[in-house]
Amino acid sequence: MYTATLLCNPASPVLEPALIESLRNAWGGDEAVWLALGVAAEFPLKQMPDNRWDVWKDLQGMGVDLVIQPSAGRRKKMLLADMDSTMIQQECIDELAEEAGVGARVKDITARAMNGELDFEGALTERVGLLKGLPETVIAKVLEERITLMPGGKQLLATMKADGAYAALVSGGFTAFTARVSEVLGFDENRANTLLAEDGKLTGEAGRPILGREAKVEALEQISARLGIAEADVIAVGDGANDLGMLKRAGAGVALHAKPSVAAECDIRINHGDLTALLYIQGYAHDEFKD
Repeated sequence: MYTATLLCNPASPVLEPALIESLRNAWGGDEAVWLALGVAAEFPLKQMPDNRWDVWKDLQGMGVDLVIQPSAGRRKKMLLADMDSTMIQQECIDELAEEAGVGARVKDITARAMNGELDFEGALTERVGLLKGLPETVIAKVLEERITLMPGGKQLLATMKADGAYAALVSGGFTAFTARVSEVLGFDENRANTLLAEDGKLTGEAGRPILGREAKVEALEQISARLGIAEADVIAVGDGANDLGMLKRAGAGVALHAKPSVAAECDIRINHGDLTALLYIQGYAHDEFKD
């Protein structure tokens, strides 16, 4: 058995009952259930539709995301999340670069690295080098003035943790940022790179080893083994090429507002919904959400 979930941006509800019913009838699905009126609904299917991606593409033009996955084991025991452009709306290194006056150059490197066009470690090393001499105090300034949480993150963490799940934040960014985001959102642990500083200024170097794509896969392996759960019990979310390893290994790998080259390799693509989409695709109704 499979479950088809349709959802949209909660800030702009566009999901109509007629759309749900027409698709359910076309695919021979069982009765639909509204998880949040106008925002998310689901219905069971006996088999995966042959025209799944054609329908997905049509729905994208309507501002609607479609996810079809096996019904069994949808509710996960662990959340493994990327930070930049996933749990927060920015790329931390880009915001630091703006303060250093090299914003445009660093943003270009970041975009190419996240799209898989550049080696992650080399790209990170080059970008961090451009921050050399920046006062360490700028980190707190950027956190305070430039970093905003992705909508739905608090509900995602609170709801899954209330249901007994574990939450880990694993970033190719920096511990100075993951520590704060982890604390605010309620993650159980966080892993990231370290920005080195000396005499109150950034040295232009990151601590070694660099945490990249393989380190995120290792986090999935290590934490799930430590918790005594299967990798199939993990839902992972990210947007960049360095997230693909964990997204492909996890039981549910969610490409959230991801780069096209990344989304193309994932079965679960959320382009319109916010982070609460990760709850809806696990079958949580809005009235089950925690804050």
